[in-house]
Amino acid sequence: MNHELDERSRAVLEKLTDLRRSDAPTHGGHVLSYVYDSGLAELDALAREAAAAVQSLNALDPTTFPSIASMERDVVGFARTMLHGDDDVVGSVTSGGTESCLLAVKTARDLRNAAGRHAGTPTIVAPSTVHAAFGKAAHYFGLELVRVPVGPDGVVSADAIADAIDDRTALVVVSAPSYPFAAMDPVTDVARIATDHGLPCHVDACIGGWVLPWWGHEVAPWDFRVPGVTSISADAHKYGYAPKGASILLHRGRDRQAAQFFATTDWPGYPVVNPTMLGSRSAAPLAATWAITQRLGPDGFARLAERCRRATGSLVHLIEGIEGLRVVGRPTGPLLAVATDESVAADRRVDPHHWADEARDLGWVLQPQPSYVQSNGSRLPSTTHLTVTPVTESVLPDLAGTLAEAADLVRGVGPASAADALGSLPADVFAGPTLDAATADALLAALGLGGDAPLPPRLAPVMALIEAAPRTLAERLLVALFAGLSTP
Repeated sequence: MNHELDERSRAVLEKLTDLRRSDAPTHGGHVLSYVYDSGLAELDALAREAAAAVQSLNALDPTTFPSIASMERDVVGFARTMLHGDDDVVGSVTSGGTESCLLAVKTARDLRNAAGRHAGTPTIVAPSTVHAAFGKAAHYFGLELVRVPVGPDGVVSADAIADAIDDRTALVVVSAPSYPFAAMDPVTDVARIATDHGLPCHVDACIGGWVLPWWGHEVAPWDFRVPGVTSISADAHKYGYAPKGASILLHRGRDRQAAQFFATTDWPGYPVVNPTMLGSRSAAPLAATWAITQRLGPDGFARLAERCRRATGSLVHLIEGIEGLRVVGRPTGPLLAVATDESVAADRRVDPHHWADEARDLGWVLQPQPSYVQSNGSRLPSTTHLTVTPVTESVLPDLAGTLAEAADLVRGVGPASAADALGSLPADVFAGPTLDAATADALLAALGLGGDAPLPPRLAPVMALIEAAPRTLAERLLVALFAGLSTP
């Protein structure tokens, strides 16, 4: 039912429109991270209408709102078929990839405990490129994340995973592909190793799950066709083109899925049965996901995947032709990472973080990623990440010109340095206890961050600070910075 808004309501929406003017554009292909633009206006309209239709529903109780259970069955069934699961594969719709990963870890921990395996703090064994959500899960649920070093191409060795497994291991995780470098982990080999040790193997396909099924036969098996894969996470709000937040977590076996749930009758209220971390939750992302899968079907997703595939191939070819830059490894799927090409003379190199800053000034948002020192002492390079969507294909000529121009503007400029910024900090900051909020704010101010203009116009210096500062200090300052963004 349509209702005309009164004057005060229209004023509120006008204010919201003004606030949105500072946001990066979510459509049109100028943001190559965070957003997944199908390029189909009809699909966006369908998702909006479906979400609005269930706005008042509460997914806490599908017995009161049976449409929720019906839509979830359909979405889980679609995902199960897409990922080659049989009737034994079951699952849930979650609020996003992080929640799917958290629940996969919680499930593994609880099943380990139920089996009576209590040999110290349980661990998650995963490549160092595994998504940070697994570090979050370890922190929340009392596990330790064992990060196994990867090679320069971002690929982990199955033997290295095997060497990291011991009697404390509760879960082995691989990515399809990894977010930082788009590297496909050796899922078949790792799943076999996990099985040999009697361990579950989770495939984090949050970014690849809804696009790799249509990417081509050169992608090695990574889904439920692989024996030993016990669970998969796949985000519908990425290449399922649903609005945030919607992800799918699938388990091989109902007994395994049961460990995902929280259920209690130990209070005087209604029986609580939660498949997810949340209790009350919106049905809107589920309804939008359901509508999109009904509308597109496998053929529609295949067509969108082909557009991503063509655009990604063109981008890889383009970047390989820009002197001073290189694509890291052999990316699989519609994403890639770009690093400095150190095979050329220093005055011809392009720093990826300066490059991303120049591209932003030219109207395109790329995602800088700091270098990372692995547990074996090897350093993964500073990179800039690009996420490719179907709409990227239509803006390739403009994007190509921007990427080349941005590289020309910073070619020969060395990486940003944090030496001066770190040198301005008191010495006791590096050895002292955890910073309190006031001290953290003062340090941010000394570094030119926080206050009325919390975010700098250029991110290369921030990346340099993250790379150079002790990790605990960098993380604490980032917490203070982001907390300040929403402080009244």
